[in-house]
Amino acid sequence: MTSSSAGKTSILQASGLRKTYGSGDDAVVAVDGIDFEIERGTVVGLLGPNGAGKTTTIKLLLGLIEPDDGTVQIDDIDPISNPKAGYDRVSAMLEGARNVYWRLTVRENLRFFARLADQPADPDRIEGLLEQVGLVEKADEPVNDLSRGMKQKASLACTLIRETPLAFLDEPTLGLDVESSLELRRQLRSLVETESRTIVLSSHDMDVIEAVCDRVIIMNEGRMVADNPLEDLLDVFRAQSYRLTLASGVSAEGRTALERKFGATAWDERDGKVLVTIPNVQSAEFYDLVETLRMHSCRVLSIEPAAQNLERVFLDLTGGQASAAESRRTDPTTDAAERPLEDALGEGEL
Repeated sequence: MTSSSAGKTSILQASGLRKTYGSGDDAVVAVDGIDFEIERGTVVGLLGPNGAGKTTTIKLLLGLIEPDDGTVQIDDIDPISNPKAGYDRVSAMLEGARNVYWRLTVRENLRFFARLADQPADPDRIEGLLEQVGLVEKADEPVNDLSRGMKQKASLACTLIRETPLAFLDEPTLGLDVESSLELRRQLRSLVETESRTIVLSSHDMDVIEAVCDRVIIMNEGRMVADNPLEDLLDVFRAQSYRLTLASGVSAEGRTALERKFGATAWDERDGKVLVTIPNVQSAEFYDLVETLRMHSCRVLSIEPAAQNLERVFLDLTGGQASAAESRRTDPTTDAAERPLEDALGEGEL
């Protein structure tokens, strides 16, 4: 299920990662057999509903907690057995107020984190980052006095100041306004394209994931249910759903047949027309759909592929357990039950 890109070497490898909290009958499997590699110079999105195991996976990859089974390698270094060397190669912006010192100013935080990484507190680099994240005018104010969005920007700047080859960004757009979120997308792509950074991005903001990620890993109940290039993931669903516009007067029998045979949904009647969505139509079923419409005298005005976005794919793969707008994620506390990708996609194979 792991994706790979020819000609690129991996910077991160996870093999057989498993983590259980508790013991005996109270044991909760948070991560159950995670395997993947991440290539240098890519942006990888990590998605999943609340309790999917994302937070535990990130902590395992960073070496913050030890796995029950499995291994992690960052640039061929085990961050558990050699944390200092692992730390030199990875930086992280974790969700919440855990990334900066609130009593220090933004500028002081940047100097501190640069020196913590044994790097010079280069004034030009600091000024450049302050400008990038839009905090020049707030540079000498204590972080505690900043708005939530500005604190988020300060956290991002302190993560980027370390210039590590690999960076984890957990909900980086949380609290940002629309303009700042759009600017962040441009900055992330620039980091990859001009500095060859590798970024693992966990977010509920599907627009950000879709705009900047090369590849998406989706987790559900402690397991991976998808690991594919973004466009491949979207293409599978894009070709399987259709939006039909029918002339008015669809009989009850016709409607029932479309619902039972093809899962027709989202019926909408307006301006003398009937709009209906037919999801997950395999290519071999398309002509059967057309014949069913003909048999029930459903006059078709148009058939178009339904617009598809990453949020719809995410909900399909995870059984519609959570939407992008739902509450922020917490540490996983659900039992893991295998949901293979084959089950999630039916006959479609990624």
